[in-house]
Amino acid sequence: MTIRISRRGATAAMAIVSALAFSAPFAASRSPALAGEEVNIYSAREPELIKPVLDAFTAETGITANVVFLNKGLAERIAAEGRNSPADVILTVDIGRLDEVHSAGVTQPVSDPQIDADIPAQYREPGGNWFALTTRARVVYASRERVAQDAITYEELADPKWKGRICTRSGQHVYSIGLFASMLAHHGAEATETWLAGVRDNLVRKPDGNDRGQAKGIYSGECDIALGNTYYVGQMMTNDKEPEQKEWAAAIKVLFPNTADRGTHVNVSGMAMAANAPHRDNALTLMRFLASDEAQRIYAEQVYEYPVKPGVPPSELVASWGTLHADTLPLADIARNRKAASELVDKVGFDSGPAS
Repeated sequence: MTIRISRRGATAAMAIVSALAFSAPFAASRSPALAGEEVNIYSAREPELIKPVLDAFTAETGITANVVFLNKGLAERIAAEGRNSPADVILTVDIGRLDEVHSAGVTQPVSDPQIDADIPAQYREPGGNWFALTTRARVVYASRERVAQDAITYEELADPKWKGRICTRSGQHVYSIGLFASMLAHHGAEATETWLAGVRDNLVRKPDGNDRGQAKGIYSGECDIALGNTYYVGQMMTNDKEPEQKEWAAAIKVLFPNTADRGTHVNVSGMAMAANAPHRDNALTLMRFLASDEAQRIYAEQVYEYPVKPGVPPSELVASWGTLHADTLPLADIARNRKAASELVDKVGFDSGPAS
């Protein structure tokens, strides 16, 4: 199976690329497709990351998977296309972006017993407008050389003992907002504001760069701990094109915050059915497949994330970082607190760096 990829810039035209179909028996719980059937996917995930799972989908169903990669403006694109949109299924990352496509009115609710059985309730929008596929933990990267402890909490990041030792990306980035929104859900606005100001004053510099950049900062000795997503560790550890990133990864250990109490904050990649899906039956077939054991295993291994379906283990590489005890806070609660979290970031001047 081959997927020809067209990357879309800010004003580039859309190109739909087709995958060659294979004929294979489909599981009894799914309906076989007629030859020539297709499903159109608008994806914010890199096409090479989803290709293996779509290969497996086509092999099992005979349904051709057409992929459009939209790094930005996915919701806006579908809204502009309106009722004539060819989009059937939306794939994206982060609860913020899933909430955005829902809020933009470009999804439709899905009520399906099979999907609901595979994906736990905290990883679904209550009305069925989106479903998580994998989780990624927002963890602490810690220097193997300079940090002796092997346990930490998010609350501890405001402890003065870390003053001048923390680095992180922008507080307004969707990954940061997700974590801060979870703190709001757990502790309320007043306590979260105090905590956020404390973390700000423990930063070694103004927030900057991406998660890989924070690992590089630990490697160089700029900082001792940082906030980062787990999957970046896998990407750095296996990066043959930029082998220096393997050195960054080797310099850090992964600490899962709050393992002893409520659990580590997780964010997600996820799926939704487009509001005007022209191939609704095939879209539902794809969504069922993506929630299945086979797809969960393939997808999670490819992106170094954790399957959401209970009983499906993470890859050996991901498991090597330790056991994830995930916070069970419903993602919908995080979504509701995102706006307030963003306002707190500005209120405390988090992105201006330490105030003292």
